[in-house]
Amino acid sequence: MIEYPVSFVGLPIGNREDITRRALEVLQGVDCICCEDTRNTGMLLTHYGIKKPLLSLHEHNEAQRAPEVATRALAGERFAVVTDAGMPGVSDPGYRLIQELKKREVAFTVLPDPSAVVTALVGSGLPSDAFFFGGFLPVKSGRKAAVLQAAVLAEHTSIFYESPFRIVKTVQALAAIDPAVPVCVARELTKVYETYHRGSAAELLAEFTAHPPKGEMVVLIGGQNAPR
Repeated sequence: MIEYPVSFVGLPIGNREDITRRALEVLQGVDCICCEDTRNTGMLLTHYGIKKPLLSLHEHNEAQRAPEVATRALAGERFAVVTDAGMPGVSDPGYRLIQELKKREVAFTVLPDPSAVVTALVGSGLPSDAFFFGGFLPVKSGRKAAVLQAAVLAEHTSIFYESPFRIVKTVQALAAIDPAVPVCVARELTKVYETYHRGSAAELLAEFTAHPPKGEMVVLIGGQNAPR
């Protein structure tokens, strides 16, 4: 039974088998599924034998689509909101829709998902009692350098998403700040080629310069002042 007009459903970050039974029940029970990419979501639903109408909701149309979803939910339709992987609203579309639902007093709930942030944190071996998640690292070099500087001096582990096309320059920037700072790059989490690259910034720079990594990445930086 679907108790809320709108359910934000966390999906696997790579391995399809990480989906929860509750998530499958909700996806099967709603009237429509809002998704970041209808092709990606369609493949996941087909894998589990679920057939539902799909409504695209991504960064370029979320502001326009949110009022429509809220109006239809108030009229009695039940929606699930998903993204290509992970949790809607966390470095993915969903936040604007939540603001619209709050404004219109449309009830919603959130179903938890496998978290790339927490998975990478535990797998990194870096201090995990306190951490900061900064989303995607800035693209501009000046802003990125400031963010990395703060992470190096922090009293906790800092976690960021990064593009494989920028990872070498990012590690290079870290090595310039402190070549000995502990770093982990978690790659392709839960997928076939899952890999954790652990070491100092200087060690990872040498490794990545020789063999540039590919795939989706999480960068973790152990702050100089973090407890060990």
